[in-house]
Amino acid sequence: MIYLQAQANPILQFLPLIGIFVVFYFFFIRPQQKKAKDQTKFLTNINKGDDVVTASGIIGKINKIEDDIVTLQIDQKTFVRVTKGSISKEMTESTKVNA
Repeated sequence: MIYLQAQANPILQFLPLIGIFVVFYFFFIRPQQKKAKDQTKFLTNINKGDDVVTASGIIGKINKIEDDIVTLQIDQKTFVRVTKGSISKEMTESTKVNA
């Protein structure tokens, strides 16, 4: 007896893989890209006098901005120099909500 086996459509074989990629894109890649874009926009809009929080949790007021170096005043006579990239948008906004 000879059995004829129908050829499966190759696109249907890759459909689950395509579905997994779509799920990863919408739940992981796209939100991460949006978060990075928002962080970059936040860093370009910071000004002298803004209260910010660094990624390590230091809270301070921006005293001076020189290219990628930001000087934070954390007490009356205490200043700390940090890179712009270490200032966290999420942590800064969370302290503004709690304040």
